[in-house]
Amino acid sequence: MPIDAAKALAAEPHTGEISWDRKDVQLYHLGIGAGIPATDPDELRYTLESRLHVLPSFATVAGAGSPGVISGLSMPGVEVDLAKVLHGGQSLTLHRPIPVAGTATATGRIAAVHDKGKAAVLVMRTEVADADGPLWTNDAQIFVRGEGGWGGDRGPSTRMDPPEGEPGRTVERAIREDQALLYRLSGDYNPLHADPDFAKLAGFERPILHGLCTYGMTLKAVVDTLLGGDVTRVRSYATRFAGVVFPGETLRIRMWPQEGWVRVAVSAAERDDAPVLADTIVEHQ
Repeated sequence: MPIDAAKALAAEPHTGEISWDRKDVQLYHLGIGAGIPATDPDELRYTLESRLHVLPSFATVAGAGSPGVISGLSMPGVEVDLAKVLHGGQSLTLHRPIPVAGTATATGRIAAVHDKGKAAVLVMRTEVADADGPLWTNDAQIFVRGEGGWGGDRGPSTRMDPPEGEPGRTVERAIREDQALLYRLSGDYNPLHADPDFAKLAGFERPILHGLCTYGMTLKAVVDTLLGGDVTRVRSYATRFAGVVFPGETLRIRMWPQEGWVRVAVSAAERDDAPVLADTIVEHQ
């Protein structure tokens, strides 16, 4: 069996140093659609170094994602075909606001292995801390098709009941034709997001947008719409990737605000609201 759950969970974590500066932050913000309109004071907080703050989802690319999901998939106990791997979900917990520039230690390990029958689910956890203490914890839920069925723990269900009632707020965000080309400069150079021939081999009519780009665009929309543009209010952010997005499309982002948290659903407006992000929660202060 390619996945040895006990061996994977017992493996020594991968640890490495990561660093970032304001240019990395600005590039990430541009990659998720910030800066439109370019002179809007609210957008300048994402683009102008003298006013810069850091959207928490930057944590998914800080230090180019090192030690990263791919390195985790090569850890002891895990030998899988990358063609069978799907990024199923992402969760982020903030321990304090992310500085505009920093150096930190990232420690990556497999935190859980679940047996879903027809697939295995690996929870890849990355914990990041600097000299002042913990900064953030990232969990990536990775589905590996065809690797389940060994009788292991199924793990918790991530599916939630549909939101009740009409959303409190709905916004739309246009995705530029070159959005994936810009976003990939933050570290994810998978040709699926740029090369039409590669995308066709993978079963798509054209290159698709990075799921984590949609993840960042959605958090920015919630922060700007409901949290007064204050990125420091975000405490955690979790989602399940439910479908693909193509550059040039429009994200329809529906929000159901609650006390201390927001339920969110994201769809592709031009494709009859095909689901893109589901079971999405932003917790805030």
